Parts: sequence; structure tokens; C-alpha cells
Amino acid sequence: METSGTTHTSGHLEEALERVHASGPEREGWLSNHAPMVVEALAAHGQAGSVHRWMDLYRDRLEDFPDRTVPVTDDNWPSALGDPRRIADWTDHFSRTLAERPWKDVLAEWWPRLLPGLYGGATHTVIRVGHAVRAVAAEENAPRLTELAHALGYWAARHQPVTGLVAVPGATTAARALDVVPAIEPGHLGFRNRLAAVRRLPVWADEVTGPDLAKERLTELVRAATHRYATHGHGEPTTLVHAATAPNAVLRTLDSLPRDQWAPSLHAAWTASAAVTAMYAPVDPVAWAPPARLAPEEVVERALAHGDEHVIKLTDTALDIGDDRALAAALRSVEMSEPLV
Repeated sequence: METSGTTHTSGHLEEALERVHASGPEREGWLSNHAPMVVEALAAHGQAGSVHRWMDLYRDRLEDFPDRTVPVTDDNWPSALGDPRRIADWTDHFSRTLAERPWKDVLAEWWPRLLPGLYGGATHTVIRVGHAVRAVAAEENAPRLTELAHALGYWAARHQPVTGLVAVPGATTAARALDVVPAIEPGHLGFRNRLAAVRRLPVWADEVTGPDLAKERLTELVRAATHRYATHGHGEPTTLVHAATAPNAVLRTLDSLPRDQWAPSLHAAWTASAAVTAMYAPVDPVAWAPPARLAPEEVVERALAHGDEHVIKLTDTALDIGDDRALAAALRSVEMSEPLV
């Protein structure tokens, strides 16, 4: 079974994306629409033929695309940044821009503007962009470019910076730095309230300025956060997935960005991963090992059979890493998460 390559989808991914684009990026006021991320992940790992069946299971969670208000322009965009009421306006803006200019040029212009606010939508904004970039980089066509416009529009509308963080001593490796992330004080409910309670984060890789080392360190971070899920995911099985999937979205976008944007991307990804860890990680890890060693194809099939969107996305990241500990983390998410029915 093929486990990579979004070009070999026989049009299934494009059809699924066209279904997705009739709906908005959120439901119930704030929860993210995971369909575009999941169908891209399934297609990327040889399961393009299953995307419509999965979409049928997920369709009750889709809501209509929001109404337009005032067009976003090259002059007024700063005032529209971070305004969730402007989701449709932002999507229109990026649709127009991507029709006029090469998509990598658009991405290079907007990435530095959006990067400080990658916490928006509980990091699903940057995650959706990471999936869209992988798809359009593999094959540029109208549905995939439309998805990139929707993803960038969602990020711009939900742009949410984090400021006022105090640096505390960290560690030399990503794994150890995640271990010393100080937890927020108890009593904060909801992602946004928890994020507002993050005040201190350890220093890690802040000295990195070169692009090649930045990519190496970002790869290390994604691996460490994914491995850590197997022993710490019980703290919050759904949300802790993003400690790995958010930096991986940044990592898979690097090769489509100018190299001088790689180091800032590393620093933003670290802050996001560490913040999610501070918000949800448990006090103590648990020892866990999978009941059997499975091939990557079998792990994909387990995740698809389970169906939960976060399980599929963590599995997608685990497959990018490809080692046994990462695959074990994916299986751990299957064990702890409620299946999609």
C-alpha cells in the first residue's frame, strides 16, 4: 500500500475538497472544521478512496460558509487581521490573490504576517495551511489552490498572537525542554483561557539563526512532541495532539518558504508546542507500549477505522517521522480517543 504522495488520488481529494469548500472553517461558533485536514492526510497516505466515506461520517459537523461583510484589500488588511467575522472576506482576498500570483509568492508574503498568530483556532489555522501547502506542492490544481485560500483566510481571520511571555531556563534537547515546561495554574477552562494563562516558557533553540539548523531543530521538536504523546497524551488526548501537529505543519511548509523565514518559523513552532504542553500536559507520565509492532500501513488502517480527526492527524505526523516510537504514539491516540461514529 502506498503511504505517501498526494498526487496519486484519482481526483478523490479534489472532489472531497470541493465538498469541504461549501462549508465554513468552524462550527458551533469556534470549533474547527477538520475535514480539509483529514482528507488531505488520508490521500497523502494511500487512502484517497476512503475520503468520501469519511466525509459522510463527518458531514453533520459541517456548517454553512459564513456571510461576507466588507472586502479585505491591500490597504485595509491590518484592521481585518484577527477578526473572525471576516472569515469569508479573507478567503475571498486570498482567492483573488492566488489567482493573480504564484502561490509560493503569496505564501512568502503572508507567512511572516501570520506566523505570530498561529495560536488562532487552537493552532488549527496553521495546521490547515500545512496540509494545504503539502497538497498544492504535490500537484497544483484549482481545488488545491482554493483550499490554500481557505486555509490562509481562516488563519488571517483567527490570527491570535501571544505576548508577555517570560523566558525560563530550558534544556539542550527538545525532549528535555518539553519536560521542563511549567504547567499553568489549575482552574482555567477552554483553550483561549488556558492560553491566556501561559506566562512562562523555557528557552530552547533561541540561538538558531541559520536555515539548515532551524530545519534540523524543528524536525527534532516534531519527533520529541510525537514521542511524548505516548506517555503524556492522557493529560488531554485531543488537545495534546497539537503539540506535535502544529510544529509539523510548520515543518512541512519550510521547503515552500524563503530560507530566511525558516529560523523565525522554528521559534514560533517551539512556542506553540511548549504552550500546548503547558496548558494540557499531565503532572506525571505513564509507561506505555503498544500491544504489537505494526507496519505503517497497518497504523494508517487502524486510524482510519477509528475515524477520529485528531487520531488521523497525529497518525499523519507519526508517519512523517516513521520510527517505532512515533507509530506507538499514533496507536496510543487510537486507544484513548472516542471513535467517529
